[in-house]
Formats: sequence, structure tokens, C-alpha cells
Amino acid sequence: MALEEQCSAPPRWRSISLTHVEFAEDDLTGHLLAYISLLPIAILVGFVTLIMFKRELHTISFFSGLTLNEGVNWMLKHIFREPRPCAGAHSTLNTDYGMPSSHSQLIWFFVVYFFLFLYLRMHQTNNARCVDLLWRHVLSIVLLGVALSVSYSRVYLLYHTWRQVFYGGVAGSAIGVVWFFITQELLTPLFPKIAAWPVSEYFLVRDTSLIPNILWFEYTVTRSEARNRQRKLGTKLQ
Repeated sequence: MALEEQCSAPPRWRSISLTHVEFAEDDLTGHLLAYISLLPIAILVGFVTLIMFKRELHTISFFSGLTLNEGVNWMLKHIFREPRPCAGAHSTLNTDYGMPSSHSQLIWFFVVYFFLFLYLRMHQTNNARCVDLLWRHVLSIVLLGVALSVSYSRVYLLYHTWRQVFYGGVAGSAIGVVWFFITQELLTPLFPKIAAWPVSEYFLVRDTSLIPNILWFEYTVTRSEARNRQRKLGTKLQ
């Protein structure tokens, strides 16, 4: 009976506009760009996953910068109140304001911060061998392509104008530079003290800022520990 009443007078439904991207029907390019437009959401999900499983202070700081960047974008949109292009072209929008583009601002924050991390922070700790430089250059080119693709997708899909995307990129890049140097110069020296707090020890929060190559470090430590345990297990079985 209750179900029949709900069907006879259905409520107004809304979708979660955060992941709702529309494209023109039968437009394969638009279909592909719609998926590319979701990359900033994938980045945020990836950061939350990394924080949950790694609990590393620099990753938490990076994500905090992304969150701050989004807050600045929300503030700028409500200051400028510039409408999106082609009003009514899309049925579901988080906000009617388009200046600056939040997708563009987020992806350029991420890419510029990552550039600085690769060439400044890692340069201080790793020997500049040819292989190291090569993979940094390749990764930088890939990230630049991703940022340009996401920015273009927002214009192609009529969510933003070129002007809105451009200023979103400028804002994201500027905040990325500022936040990198805040993290590097102000926060990183505090990481050992923060990692020693009782609450940090309780939640297993760690500081790996002094380890040059965390992937190689974790690999060697895990392999060594696995071999030691296997050796002990073999001794017990004998």
C-alpha cells in the first residue's frame, strides 16, 4: 500500500551531479571526453585510498592542498557569478556559475604540484641518473597531456568557456605552487614531530619525507622481511 502511494505521487529526483557528465548523443569524441572529464574525481578517490592505506603525512598535506583549492574555487565562483555557456544545455549541474572551472583548477593544481615534486623535491634526494630523468620527463609529458585533455573536455562538452577554463588553470597552478612551498618549507620540517604525536602513533601515521625512493624502500624492506619469516618458518618445520 505504501509502495502504491509512493508511485502515485513520486518525489522529484535528483542525481549526484559530481559524477554526472552529459555529452551529445552519437558523439564518440564527446563520449570519450566525458570519461576524461571524470579524471579529477578519480584523483580525489585515489588520494583518499592512499591516505587510508599509507597514512603518510606528505600525501595528507597534498590532499589538504587539493581540498583548499576546491574551497577557493567555490569562493571565486560565488564572487564572480559568471554563468556557464549555453544556459540550459545540461540538466544537472552542481552550480550555475562557471568562473573559474573547478575541473580545470583541480587538475592544474595536481599537475603543477606534481611537476615541482618531481623536479625539486626528488632532485634533492636522488642522483640525477639518465633513467631517473627519463621517467620524470615521460611522466611530466603524460600529466601535461591529461591536464590539457581535461581542460579541453570542459569546453567541448559546453560546461565552460575557454576563458573560464583558462582562469581555472591559472588559479590551480598558482595555488599549487604556493602550497608546494608551504609544504616543503613550513610543514615538512614539522612532520617528524607530528608523526611522534600519540594520536599519530595510534592511527599509524608516518613520515617518509627523508626516504629518497619510497617504492624501492618498501620493496626491499618487504622482501627482506618475507625472506626472514620464510627462513624462520623453515627452521621450525625442521
